[in-house]
Order: sequence, then C-alpha cells, then structure tokens
Amino acid sequence: MVGSRREKSAETEQALKDAARQVFAEHGYLNTKITDITTAAGRAAGSFYNHFASKEELLQALLRDMAVASDARAADPEHNGDFADPAAVRYHVRGYWTFAREHAAVLRAMGQAAQVSPDFARIISGFGAEQRADIADHVSDFPERGLRLPGTVDASLAMMFAAVDGMLRMIEDGSVVLADEEAIESITRFVYRGLTGRDF
Repeated sequence: MVGSRREKSAETEQALKDAARQVFAEHGYLNTKITDITTAAGRAAGSFYNHFASKEELLQALLRDMAVASDARAADPEHNGDFADPAAVRYHVRGYWTFAREHAAVLRAMGQAAQVSPDFARIISGFGAEQRADIADHVSDFPERGLRLPGTVDASLAMMFAAVDGMLRMIEDGSVVLADEEAIESITRFVYRGLTGRDF
C-alpha cells in the first residue's frame, strides 16, 4: 500500500512537471498560473502543494532535472575533452544544441523568471557557471600548447555557450534560416576558430 502511494505521488509529480513544460511553452512562465499547470496535468488544484511550495520551486525542480540530464551526457563514452580537436568542439556544440532544443521551454521559463526574481537570476547564473566549470579542463592546457584563448577560461567558454544560445534564438524566431546540422557546423567552425585561432 505504501509503495503504491509512493508511486502515485511520483506519477503526480511527473505529471505536474510535464504539464508545466507544456504550459510554459504555450503561454510563457510569467503568464502561467498554478491552476493552468494542474488543469493541464489533469490533477486537482490542491495537489500541486503536496509536491511544490510555489511555481518557482517547480521551476527549480525542472532545473535540477536538466542538470541530471546534462551530467548523463558527460558520461557518454564518445565524449572527447580536447578542444584543440575540432571533433571535440563539434561534439559539445551538438550536445548543447540538442539539449537546448529539448529543454527550450524550461530554458525560456528560467530566463523569464530571472527577469523578476534576483534569487532565480542567481540560481541560473550559478547553473551556467557550473556547466562551464565542468568543461574548463577542455581548454585549461591551451597556453602550454601554444594556443591563446580569447579571454579567461571561463569567459571563453561563456562565449561558446552564448554563440549556441544566440544562434538558436535567431533560428527559433525566424531571423536566421539554417537547418540544425548547418547551424551546428557553422557554430563549431566559429567556436573552434575563436578558441584556438585555427581553421579546419
């Protein structure tokens, strides 16, 4: 009996998360009410508070889920951590591009939440810093190899993420027309040249 209650609770929590992603995508984070989420999840309005204290707490749970998904990608046996190799840069650009596409609604919601909540802005900033720290070793030995980064390790990696984010936004809003593979290859060349000063 306890097991089935626990399973039902986990199902409800997952249903609320899935509904939140859907409603955030359709209406935006700031325009979404908790009742919109519970209605989309097919759950009673009060059930929300059995799992989350607020819409912000639900968004933080979605952020944690994204972090887990990101960590799982790092365990991929094809992972190459040498950014002097264009294939390694391409692998990471493709991984982040795919990740950002898959989690677009949550990423947009995070950006909207950060506009109205300094606490959430700090959480997102910390998340980005952690993501960059996780791959800092991919470029940290560049000076010894005669390769000069455009800035500090953190700033250089921030530029890489910004290039992917910026291009993805422009493709999504229609101001740039590129297929995913073209975008990934273009960004890879841009980032590789920026990080190493080389072409390939």
